[in-house]
Amino acid sequence: MSPLRPAAAIRQELGAAADKPHVAFALARLGGPGSAQLIPTPASVLDLDAFDRNVAKMASRAAKAGLALRPHSKSHKCAALVRRQIEAGAVGICCAKLAEAEAMAAAGIGRILVTSPIAGPTNAQRAARLAAELPDFRIVLDHPDAAAELGEASQGPIQVVIDIDVGMGRTGCHDPDQAAAVARAIAAQPNLKLLGVQGYGGSWQHIEGANARAAAAAEGMAKLTAAIAAIRAVGGNVQVVTGGGTGTFEADAAQGVLNEVQPGSYAFMDKEYRDALKSDPDGAFEQAAMIVTTVISANHPKWVTLDAGLKAFSTEGPMPQPLTPRFAAATYRFFGDEHGMITRPAGAPVVRGERLALAPGHIDPTLDRYDLMHLIQGDVLVDIVRLEARGASQ
Repeated sequence: MSPLRPAAAIRQELGAAADKPHVAFALARLGGPGSAQLIPTPASVLDLDAFDRNVAKMASRAAKAGLALRPHSKSHKCAALVRRQIEAGAVGICCAKLAEAEAMAAAGIGRILVTSPIAGPTNAQRAARLAAELPDFRIVLDHPDAAAELGEASQGPIQVVIDIDVGMGRTGCHDPDQAAAVARAIAAQPNLKLLGVQGYGGSWQHIEGANARAAAAAEGMAKLTAAIAAIRAVGGNVQVVTGGGTGTFEADAAQGVLNEVQPGSYAFMDKEYRDALKSDPDGAFEQAAMIVTTVISANHPKWVTLDAGLKAFSTEGPMPQPLTPRFAAATYRFFGDEHGMITRPAGAPVVRGERLALAPGHIDPTLDRYDLMHLIQGDVLVDIVRLEARGASQ
């Protein structure tokens, strides 16, 4: 199978990383039969065909529901994967932080919504620079002072979205009066253009059971609807109503309040979503992302030791889940910073050097631990891409 890009192009994109011995080793085997089994571990690996099927499925669901799809890039922080999502029909992307947006902009992504409020004149100036540079930059705010800071920093028009607290209590206007106050503050700034509102129920995404998630979404959308009414009552424009996620797509579509959705993990999946969504329609996506690890010691009679431990995975949420079939009933545990433990499966003995794949417990913070992702098709390594916004928390 031919690589997606010439090795020379990949090396140029990877820059100095291409000279690291483990990266150079993988690049030298790019496109060769069995090359997926030679990637130095621990490694973040993406089944590209499964990813593309997930992306197409969500694009189709959104189109059928009449919803614009703006995937959240905080799940992968990778411009190459953003491009595939946009090619499949996404209207743009979401970024959680300004630094993520700056990294995506530097990689040529031009349609970005920053979904977390910012504070302070320095960050307002960073947002203003992005607004001046990009064809379609948007950012949420949830306080009148944020409108004043953005207005003061603006170099031209800045598109803004009012963040509404739909039940999490994390960010957003807590009630309709606060939303109206923010709308009035935006109207007082000549360079700010109000596009609409955001209502994201992050805590709903992993509620077990479609009916329970739907009930939480209904309650939250009632709050969002009340805030929209208050904003419109003071003359605010609400055209975009954005929010939602992988776990609540079905409920979001049924409610009919949102006209744009922000799912992210659907393209990759993880153990946390598997546990919550099970066979619900929102869980009908393939496990495309995985961490591949190697058995480095097989001396103990009850378990073997892997080269992927606390530094290879996110550590909150469920434990990583073995994907390699013969380890399906085995149990993984962290065995220190560098190492993992997995129980021996029944049947053939486990040998030193054996490889296995694990689904992360929580995909977003797991991928944030890796500079690169290895794209495979079957047993062939077809590309290596940078996670440009990895570690971009500022």
